[in-house]
Amino acid sequence: MHKAVLGMGTNLGKREENIRAAIHAIELLPDTTVISKSNLYETKPFDVTSQQGDYLNCCICLLTEFSPKVLLGACLGVEAAMGRERKEWHGSRIIDIDLLLYEGETNSDKELVLPHPQIFKRAFVLVPLSDIFPNKKALGLDFAAAFDKVDCTEVTCI
Repeated sequence: MHKAVLGMGTNLGKREENIRAAIHAIELLPDTTVISKSNLYETKPFDVTSQQGDYLNCCICLLTEFSPKVLLGACLGVEAAMGRERKEWHGSRIIDIDLLLYEGETNSDKELVLPHPQIFKRAFVLVPLSDIFPNKKALGLDFAAAFDKVDCTEVTCI
């Protein structure tokens, strides 16, 4: 079994229900167990060009037998099953599931980059990630310096 960390976000519909449904779908994957979850955080849209509602974000840590690319495919399948439509870059979404980290793996191709290349810039990822990894070290990634640099003032625990 390998540890992996997923980040989730939603800003459409019943946001808390969307997050719960996505986590439940991940829990139903074969040979996969969610072992920890962050709190839910409300955040303003980040790096967007259109008017959007606020997001709910969280991170989960899981154990899985899936390879990184198979896990990513499963996450994309969950997004599609929940009705995710990709109409614009960083557009509003019913659910977004990002594979942030996968224990012992790095990757850099057009399908998957590990660790996720935007982790260090996103308070909406670093704050929930610190719930799961309070020492600011997640699966070999030390994010303490990045955590100290990002503005966390608009990341609100709900």
